[in-house]
Amino acid sequence: MANRAVEPELSTGRQLGLSTNTPPPSIPLTFFSLALAGLVACGVALSLTSSAAVVDPTQDPVIAAAHLGMLATLSMGVLGAIHQFVPVLTQCPLRSVPLARFTFASWLLGSWLLPIGFASGVEALVEVGGVCAALAIAFLVVNLWTPLGVHGKGAPVTGLRIAIAGLAATGAFGGVYVADRSGAWFDLSGHLLLAHASIGLLAWLGLTYASVSEKLVPMFLLSHAPKEQRAGTVAVLAIPIGVLLLSPSLLFGVSALGWAGGAVVIVGLGAHVVSLANKVRHRRRPADLYLAFVATAEVAMVSGVALAIGAAIEIGHNHHFGVALAAAAVAAGGGWLLIALLGHLYKIVPFVLWQKLRALGLRTNVHGRQLVFGDLYDHRLAVASYLLAAAGVASASLGFAISSSDLLGAGGTLLAGAGVATVGNLSVVPWKTSARLRAKGSARSGASGVRS
Repeated sequence: MANRAVEPELSTGRQLGLSTNTPPPSIPLTFFSLALAGLVACGVALSLTSSAAVVDPTQDPVIAAAHLGMLATLSMGVLGAIHQFVPVLTQCPLRSVPLARFTFASWLLGSWLLPIGFASGVEALVEVGGVCAALAIAFLVVNLWTPLGVHGKGAPVTGLRIAIAGLAATGAFGGVYVADRSGAWFDLSGHLLLAHASIGLLAWLGLTYASVSEKLVPMFLLSHAPKEQRAGTVAVLAIPIGVLLLSPSLLFGVSALGWAGGAVVIVGLGAHVVSLANKVRHRRRPADLYLAFVATAEVAMVSGVALAIGAAIEIGHNHHFGVALAAAAVAAGGGWLLIALLGHLYKIVPFVLWQKLRALGLRTNVHGRQLVFGDLYDHRLAVASYLLAAAGVASASLGFAISSSDLLGAGGTLLAGAGVATVGNLSVVPWKTSARLRAKGSARSGASGVRS
């Protein structure tokens, strides 16, 4: 019975197995650690700017908080997952491990200097941050050119190729924004922010999640859905096509184009939901916390779509309410990806640490049973992370929608708490567990030596 109880974890480990193609564990773990630090900073910034945000969500301090969420949290975490997952998916290593470290360092600087520059009004920081982010994107493209450009096939690879292009487009769009701030070269209204956000949130972050979930979710749920299902392919194609229509419509105010683009995006997101539902229906693992993360993330995404439709209807009649709904839609969309990211971190990080401990010869837990992923974090703290994140996203989205600074501030505090709980659970708890296992292993070795 014990062997059957741990077999699902080991089966997942075999599917995800760290081969010679994957980078050192320090690569994804540094990205993930700083993503959680970004979540704490984003939550704090959102709480501090809540009063300004309900008046005008496009003010610089609010934009700073948004960039901490989109760049320092979500993009940082997604970049870590890409560096870990692409070599596994394509069976081809990155071009260069040092280049991955340069990507991390450049993105770290860019993702923090940009919001600090927005909040402080120091344009030089904004410009330097933009350059660092652009360098990170260039490093990433060079590093992934061979594995993604030459190797691999199927919906996940296609989606990731387009998502990297979406990241480059987001960076280029950001460059236009920085140029306008520093030189006032363009007559760009607040619609620029939504056009920019639509690319970053959907064509980069959302598309990446829709792509990798086609492989990761079946692994973690032990799902064997029929291969002829085409919903995943529809998702990774329809989402970027819709953004190609939606973003220009937001920028130039072409209503008909916007509704067409929005409809195509909804088709893509709907196909993503159908694909996930199919994987859940064919799962072999019982319902657990990971499934709660994934399902709650989809609820946040559907809520974001509903809020976006409401914003499009209202903004022409009641501008302030329409803008508030648009901000709420962005918050819910970001919440979709945040909750999904946290749920996957509770699978990916323990696996990476599990593999390291196994390499050190530590194969049993403190109770003498076979070491599994679940031994490397506290399950009660994991539930707390889930509840804090879900409540934080709901509170922040509702706070934007009804212009309540109290709800918005509470949402920021809850999100910061989720970041603290998760980083503690995936760093301090595994470190203590590792220390106990090493001490136990040393004691066994000593006892064996005495008997000899």
